[in-house]
Amino acid sequence: MLVLGIDTSCDETAVSVVRDGQEILSNIVASQVIHSKYGGVIPEAAARAHIQAILPITEIALKVANISLRDINLIGVTNGPGLIGSLLCGLSFAKALSFSLNVPFCAVNHLVGHIYSLILEYKNPPLPMIVLLISGGHTELYLLKENLEYELLGQTMDDACGEAFDKVAKMLNKPYPGGPYIEKLAKKGKRNINFPIPVLKNYNFSFSGLKTAVLYYLKENPSYNEYDVAHSFQETVIDYLILALNKASEEFNIKNIGVVGGVAVNERLKERLNLLAQDKNYRIFIPRKELCLDNGAMIACASYYQYQKEGPSDFSVEAFAN
Repeated sequence: MLVLGIDTSCDETAVSVVRDGQEILSNIVASQVIHSKYGGVIPEAAARAHIQAILPITEIALKVANISLRDINLIGVTNGPGLIGSLLCGLSFAKALSFSLNVPFCAVNHLVGHIYSLILEYKNPPLPMIVLLISGGHTELYLLKENLEYELLGQTMDDACGEAFDKVAKMLNKPYPGGPYIEKLAKKGKRNINFPIPVLKNYNFSFSGLKTAVLYYLKENPSYNEYDVAHSFQETVIDYLILALNKASEEFNIKNIGVVGGVAVNERLKERLNLLAQDKNYRIFIPRKELCLDNGAMIACASYYQYQKEGPSDFSVEAFAN
């Protein structure tokens, strides 16, 4: 089965062709650089850019996969969560393709797509698995079960992990997106600032207090060292994430740990997780960079398995922001 996967949840126009839910034939992503000068994504600008990009990006994805639209057997598309205007672009396009080609389509939750990036990367990873999803818009902890069903254990109550990185980077006068800048600064710094590790309530996260602690520190120490601030902040965030993973691993007696989403590309996080794996005898699973960031391949994979279980989506399905 050839699946066309479409993701327009935020500011990347992503289209991919995947065979049988596992073999990536193409994975094309067009990023929007316009938002960097505004310090965040401008929703209307993002939607307009998707309108311009989605057809040519789809054509490129088909060309790279060496197939035509008539060869597609299933269309998978993100219908939420995300920016509502952006989501509507991809969802409307997918419905139009489905109707005109007379092939089924599946509307897929963007977060489920991130979870299934583990299946796409590792084919048959050991299950059950504790899965940490960390991105610019989401921080969630899941239990991925042996039948590929998933259970949400906890989520952020305010800022997402990646959002906290972006906001601290902005405090340090760095561009958007801020995660790569924090990581780069942190490599030259030391952990000599005692930022508080947030309290983990059940499995629910909160990053607003840590972000505020950084803000107060910068105000009270105008001659701060930006390298030390970035390093201390990043280490505190990683401590917090590891705290949640350890708690879930102990409660459910699971040693398989998956980490997905844009923040999973952070090299220091990977380093700390590898050390944790040696200490706790964990098995760590992190997809390659292009599968951690927003992409159409993970949506194609998720839609393939969703279609096997539930069949196609109805044309009445709507986009949802939250």
